[in-house]
Amino acid sequence: MASFDAIFVGSGINSLVGAALLAREGWSVCVLERNEVAGGCIRTSHDLTLPGFTHEVLASWHPLFTGSAAYAELKDELDRRGVRYINTDLPTGTAFPDGSAAFITGSLEGNVAEFGRHVAADGAAWESQFNAFMGNADLAFGLLSTELWSAAGLSLGRKALRRLGRRGLLEFSGNTLVSCRDWVTSTFESETAHGVLAPWVLHTGLGPDQATSGFMTQVIGAALQLGGMSVPEGGGVRLVDALAGMVTDAGGEVRLEVDVTRILVANGRATGVRLGDGEVVAATRAVVANVTPTQLYGSLLGATDVPPTVTAAAARYRYGRAEMQIHIALDEPPQWAGPERERLARCPIVHVTPGLDGVSRGVNEAERGLLPAEGTIACGQPVALDPSRAPAGKSILWLQLQELPAGRVKGDAAGELDVGDGTWTEELRESYADRVVSRLGASITNLDAATLERVVLSPADIEGLNMNLVAGDIYGGSCALDQNLLWRPLAEAPGHETAVVGLWHIGASTHPGPGLGAGSGYLVAKALTKPPITQRLLSRVPGRS
Repeated sequence: MASFDAIFVGSGINSLVGAALLAREGWSVCVLERNEVAGGCIRTSHDLTLPGFTHEVLASWHPLFTGSAAYAELKDELDRRGVRYINTDLPTGTAFPDGSAAFITGSLEGNVAEFGRHVAADGAAWESQFNAFMGNADLAFGLLSTELWSAAGLSLGRKALRRLGRRGLLEFSGNTLVSCRDWVTSTFESETAHGVLAPWVLHTGLGPDQATSGFMTQVIGAALQLGGMSVPEGGGVRLVDALAGMVTDAGGEVRLEVDVTRILVANGRATGVRLGDGEVVAATRAVVANVTPTQLYGSLLGATDVPPTVTAAAARYRYGRAEMQIHIALDEPPQWAGPERERLARCPIVHVTPGLDGVSRGVNEAERGLLPAEGTIACGQPVALDPSRAPAGKSILWLQLQELPAGRVKGDAAGELDVGDGTWTEELRESYADRVVSRLGASITNLDAATLERVVLSPADIEGLNMNLVAGDIYGGSCALDQNLLWRPLAEAPGHETAVVGLWHIGASTHPGPGLGAGSGYLVAKALTKPPITQRLLSRVPGRS
């Protein structure tokens, strides 16, 4: 029977970062992945559409990772392994139906000028809100990078209380709960400003009218200005291979096409896992499960391994809206319409939307089970950053539609498409994609003529690629307040430690939530390698080390 210090179930970025950090500390580590490739939502294909075109099948952009504590710690080693990030000073824009556009740049001066271009007062408003946010940025980012159910979380709260006082802390806490709609409309006069910020809420798994979406808008706005929109040259597979190499070069294993069917528990402690073929792999120190609560408590653990209240809560865990991906190989670069065509062509991500109300309407229609009549199109242009992603003179588009119904489709808000029994058939998938591409064609004038090949992934297809993306929810579960922050994944089992000694829970379903920031993997690796409290106390005694 193979035995390791730690076993990771699943090979997403949280697993690979956590495993790499443990391997650096001398742990023997095994990463087990049921798919034929490692990386979870980082999945690079060189022939998805046509040979020579490099597509990120699911997640594509890495600003959360390059801004993370994990990257800061691993950067030197990743550099040595050939991971090179490319960035830009123009990370995003929004193309509106009337041909106008708005942008978020990589500098304070640029954003003051850009927001002031539409309404003069909005330039000063951007500067004011950014400076106010940065005054407490350590608290805001700390909220999203700290193990909240821990001494570190308590320390963060004490820090906030000392700095802000009781009334100030209450105000700060209330600000984290505000909706995007309330925040942008009270901060900026221009609907253009609202329209360039609101679509980013979708990338947090929220809608613009939900609690905490205003706080996340502020976080994203600051992050875009400070960190841009980085991508690894040659594709996300470069990062995956580098992290996996750190594990295997240290004597660990990354095993593919192995299905973990049970986490083994003896006397209240996780002791290993059983695979689909009956093989048992032992873990002497930790089992780290990068799975959804539904999988962890519904199938991987036995009925008596955890309290029944936790099992029942996991059965009630809610998944959020679904998404669709459309990948297009182009014979030439996209040609944007309107007076801002040159800047739009330089943006890694352009949102195509009528604005705040358009985003809100799309979310509302999706949450009522309808295909949106005019959903927000997140139009990714990887070649704008990394020309190696396509043959010379050609290009690709990465389209993301994040406003689709969770589960069965009940109807079409536009009244145009026959949704049948609500399942994602090939006909429904391609018909909805046709609508999206037709709309995008009004903004990219050569889209139809330049398209060489198109591949569409429905929510069902996306779940087929990664079982953590239940019904096409790429965010690991609803990010509504009762399943977020202190309460993620479950109020009955928050944080990353579980009721089983030595079993840890990571991934998008856990704090700090979805994205490629590797936050949960980093936090758990640090908890596992933290010296015992007696050693920490002795280290503070003068003359002791």
